[in-house]
Amino acid sequence: AIRTLEKEGRLTMEKNYIQHGSTSVYEHSVKVAYTSLYFARRFRLNIDEKSLIRGALLHDYFLYDWHEKSDWHKWHGFSHPFRAAGNARRIFHIRKRERQIIESHMWPLTLRHVPETREAAIVCIADKCCSFYETVRR
Repeated sequence: AIRTLEKEGRLTMEKNYIQHGSTSVYEHSVKVAYTSLYFARRFRLNIDEKSLIRGALLHDYFLYDWHEKSDWHKWHGFSHPFRAAGNARRIFHIRKRERQIIESHMWPLTLRHVPETREAAIVCIADKCCSFYETVRR
């Protein structure tokens, strides 16, 4: 899945942006995908693995440096799931389940976008676990 996304879009651009600590957005997204798949398999959950992996890899596909001071992304925590989903929809023609994974991964910060599927809940949890580790690992 990752090779296809790299070939079809700008996924490798994420290597240029830092997400948490010294972890790039690209590394973070790959970690979230691996962690999500681990949770799903470890707990033997009946899920759509392809959507889980694609949603996890694209959950932060916002394609900008959110650390730069700018009015248009000062609300990054609240808005980036929708930018990422918009970018993924335009470039990769994602399915509804994948869009829902991307848009709800910041729950509960984005209160109205609750994870509605197992895949979305798994990615939401995996994202929190990976983000916490990347932030405090120093």
